[in-house]
Amino acid sequence: MFSRSSVIRLAAGIAVTLSLGVFGCSPAVVARAPLPSWNEGVARNAILEMVSATTDESNAAYVAPGDRIATFDNDGTLWVSHPLYTQAVFALDRVRALAPAHPEWKTEQPFRAILEENQPAISGFHMEDWQKVLAATHAGMSTESFEATVDGWLTIARDPRFGRRYDELVYQPMLEVLEYLRANGFQTFIVSGGGQEFLRVFSDATYGIPTSQVVGSSVVTKYEYRDGTPVLEREPEIFFIDDRKGKPVGINLFIGKRPIAAFGNSDGDREMLEWTAAGNGKRLGMLVLHDDPVREYSYGPAQGLPDTSIGAFSEELYDQAQAEGWVVISIKDDWKRVFSWE
Repeated sequence: MFSRSSVIRLAAGIAVTLSLGVFGCSPAVVARAPLPSWNEGVARNAILEMVSATTDESNAAYVAPGDRIATFDNDGTLWVSHPLYTQAVFALDRVRALAPAHPEWKTEQPFRAILEENQPAISGFHMEDWQKVLAATHAGMSTESFEATVDGWLTIARDPRFGRRYDELVYQPMLEVLEYLRANGFQTFIVSGGGQEFLRVFSDATYGIPTSQVVGSSVVTKYEYRDGTPVLEREPEIFFIDDRKGKPVGINLFIGKRPIAAFGNSDGDREMLEWTAAGNGKRLGMLVLHDDPVREYSYGPAQGLPDTSIGAFSEELYDQAQAEGWVVISIKDDWKRVFSWE
């Protein structure tokens, strides 16, 4: 049986279909229109025009295949991030699962708030609170153990609004962009503030992006031996934060080339788009605006709605996008459908 990711890749890779010939005519070849889940408009045209220009050897904007790099934020850009980041949901579930072995958590914050399902308190967690939670749930194990834990959680966890697995809450239009770019010689990378090892568990199956092309935040990892077998042990200490100014640094460290296209959705992606746009030649910067409360969510000061720490799209970022020529993608107006299962 084909996996869901195999079906997605097969469908996206079909460039033509054959229709039956009649009256002795040869079978007609009908081209499949790219980006079928996108409405006609500025956003879709910007993607098509960039690919056309950078892949045409006769065009002054032509880019050699090895330099066709496109980077994508994950949360809110490739999949749903509201009302709470998926990795944060995973961490909260892990606290509950590990609680029997930690009776002290019943009185120790921030764990007490989680175990008591105190949503106002959880919503008010500061960075140090989340660092304690992440240290308790993401460290003290080998990389293999952590990956197996994440994979098992993704199998059973369900989003409360949509009733779907979290790795099914991916945006169909963005899957089509990934496939379209790769079909035209681009390398696609995830550059996310989320955990690198967390993302690598599902990046290939969900997005067709291999683990070697995932750049994310990471913890200190040590090489150790267990019963004579070498392992990589995850430590409760931050190694690298791949967010905001960290994104261009991460791109330089782990990719080694400046992207010619970058896709984000929040203030955390500002520097990645700036870094991309500052290069020579043809460039494309795009930001997903969450403005569809019916099919997905609507939030952010950029559209006069309350601020949120989850994927904040500020008025300043919106103004900068207009000034810099970055394209804002409206979920409501630019996407025919949001999810593959709609």
